[in-house]
Amino acid sequence: MSTSRTGLQDVGAAPGAGVLETRLTGLSAEEFARDIWARKPLLTRRASDFSDLFSAAAVDELISCRGLRTPFLRVAKDGSTLPESTFTSSAGVGATIADQLDDTALWRAFADGATLVLQALQRTWEPVGEFGARLSAQLGHPVQANAYVTPPQSRGFDAHYDVHDVFVLQIGGTKRWLVHEPVHPDPLRDQPWTDHRSAVAEAARGAAHLDTVLEPGDVLYLPRGWLHAAEAQGGVSVHLTLGIHTWTRYALAEQLAQAALAALREAPGMRSTLPLGVDGPTGEIDLIREHLVAAVTKADPAPLFHRARRGQGRPAPLGPLAQLAAVDGLGPDTPVRLRAALEARLEGLRLTTRVGWLDFSEADLPPVSRLLDGEVHGTGELGVALVGRLLRAGVLVPAGE
Repeated sequence: MSTSRTGLQDVGAAPGAGVLETRLTGLSAEEFARDIWARKPLLTRRASDFSDLFSAAAVDELISCRGLRTPFLRVAKDGSTLPESTFTSSAGVGATIADQLDDTALWRAFADGATLVLQALQRTWEPVGEFGARLSAQLGHPVQANAYVTPPQSRGFDAHYDVHDVFVLQIGGTKRWLVHEPVHPDPLRDQPWTDHRSAVAEAARGAAHLDTVLEPGDVLYLPRGWLHAAEAQGGVSVHLTLGIHTWTRYALAEQLAQAALAALREAPGMRSTLPLGVDGPTGEIDLIREHLVAAVTKADPAPLFHRARRGQGRPAPLGPLAQLAAVDGLGPDTPVRLRAALEARLEGLRLTTRVGWLDFSEADLPPVSRLLDGEVHGTGELGVALVGRLLRAGVLVPAGE
């Protein structure tokens, strides 16, 4: 059976503990990594009060007042996704984009039993975005957030598996979850459940590994590949799904191979043309294999890895007006800090971030290195000119922001 913990509250956490310990599992990060991560489901009863992150009122506001467009919302009913044209329309004078959410159409679909899926909430709802960024920083893997809003006694999707790990946070109402063991363990991003549709359907007819009803405050962790289906019970169910887009050994192997091939492009012998009269490449394979193995041995995939990590997320929001005020009012006493979620990394004299790169002199390296701790620093400690440059680049922000 899955692991289950009950009665855990958002209190008494160790100093410096992250959201994994304090709000999602009640386990220490070490315990979660050793016993649960990527291995088996974990059910945590009453893990936390999530009303600060999301609510039914947030659903109504996002759908009716924010002018959201597809693909920030999907609609599903009885295992099928509805066409976008059935719940979008033009928003009228001054906002004539044709694919904005139509709240009347969505109300009718919801009343008829459809599930509303608000996608990429890390971009549209600040509390969820901040929470996801903290979890991503702790896990070291990118995080996205969706909300699933299901009317009573309805289901949105048939049994399936995801190609990413998930934390399911029950926000409102109750939902019954049926979880089955994988038919294709640890699927990669390009190995969706539809590739194993018949095996998934057969497994879902068998005895469940976990059959449980989530109530507000409960959290369910599922590693990628675990089959699941869910159905709302007696009232409307709202839950958040935090999708963990895990890095895999295969992804690192891809980057190692890319780094090796990039090195081989610079080898004149490898760019040379095959001899005339060669009956296929057979005679060349051993030579190429020897060079490829040598290139893999010497290759350093770290730059590719960090570049890919930076590309899979966004930095913390930055307000242009507040940033301009900080630049204009900059003085020796101005407190600043590194902008959150930048994936900042010093590589020699270059600082690479999600908003670009900057080169520095040797003299600048000590203060730049201090900034990477993410703590608040005084401008006088770092140098007014350096802080001004980093504020203008969007790397630093005023400490009050």
